Amino acid sequence: MPHPENLLIVADSDRDANMLYATGMFVPDPFIFLRLRGKDVIVMSDLEIDRARQQAPHCHVLSLSRYQRKLKSRGAKQTGLAAVAQMILREKNIRSVVVPHNFPLGVASELQRLHIAVTPKKDFFAERESKSAAEVKKISAALMMAEVGMAEAMQALKSAKVGRDHRLMYHGAPLTSEKLRSIIDCAILQAGGLAAHTIVAGGKQGCDPHEGGHGQLYANELIIIDIFPRSQKTGYFGDITRTVVRGRASEAARKLYDTVFRAQTLAFKKVRPGVPTNEVHAAVQTLFQQEGYKTGKRKGRMEGFFHGTGHGLGLEIHEAPRMGSTSTGVLKTGQVVTVEPGLYYPQIGGVRLEDVALVTKGSPRNLTQFEKVLEL
Repeated sequence: MPHPENLLIVADSDRDANMLYATGMFVPDPFIFLRLRGKDVIVMSDLEIDRARQQAPHCHVLSLSRYQRKLKSRGAKQTGLAAVAQMILREKNIRSVVVPHNFPLGVASELQRLHIAVTPKKDFFAERESKSAAEVKKISAALMMAEVGMAEAMQALKSAKVGRDHRLMYHGAPLTSEKLRSIIDCAILQAGGLAAHTIVAGGKQGCDPHEGGHGQLYANELIIIDIFPRSQKTGYFGDITRTVVRGRASEAARKLYDTVFRAQTLAFKKVRPGVPTNEVHAAVQTLFQQEGYKTGKRKGRMEGFFHGTGHGLGLEIHEAPRMGSTSTGVLKTGQVVTVEPGLYYPQIGGVRLEDVALVTKGSPRNLTQFEKVLEL
């Protein structure tokens, strides 16, 4: 049997998905994780050591301050995380480690100065791509939080009154993207999630897929709502997009919506194990072209379909695999991917619909429950 790689991560687990995956606990400051000859070790400050023993029972917990005292007693000038990691590795007679691709450059160069060879690896935890049943439950729970926010958004739009110049009014005040976003985010917070950069983009604003949206919302125009909260308990993400019109959609908007809906249905049929990821995207592109929806630059801005069809979802909002024109690899059982085709034309508005699919041996399982309705 080949010898397992010796792994090293130096990061906080609040923001670094690999560290959270390795330890299963949230720590706001960088710390050391090692997998040495198949055994997991974490080095924790006095502040975190007792919590770590409870929350990361699969890890052998070492005291950071103990190692720092050892280094000082030996006359070491540096007692930072690199020096501590080097000392532990030397005790085990290990002189090389594999690190994630985003490993801190400063720590890497310090380790190399201390004669530890550092090799970055792109797919550091390749197993993160296929989700366990427990992980699928955690993603579904985060998705439920997103759906709670979406339900509140729909309720607010339905109860909004149409004022002068088609302006939407809510409890006597203008209904803005900012107001609707705060309604969504507050509902998610109460459900145990954290929502950041929620998209509520009406009219032309919806034609820039990552525009958050700002200002007055109007009746009879397309509004894209894209919600992607993170569970405060687990760190897993949910992701959902719906496009709605408060009032009546124009014929052009209705046709745009119907085409995106059919493209999403087609993409879902393609999500099977063994199917190349770029093939799912190509099927959507072909359908849009056949329906006369061209993609390209017009008056200096992109219009049509100019983003990927989907991305992996888990401890990061965008993770492997990707389903775009330049994506490589094939879909595998256990992957969780978004399916989110969209069309964007400034003269009509933007439409995007996004659900989350679990790749199974047969047809994919749609983890999203929320209905799709164009007009409210």
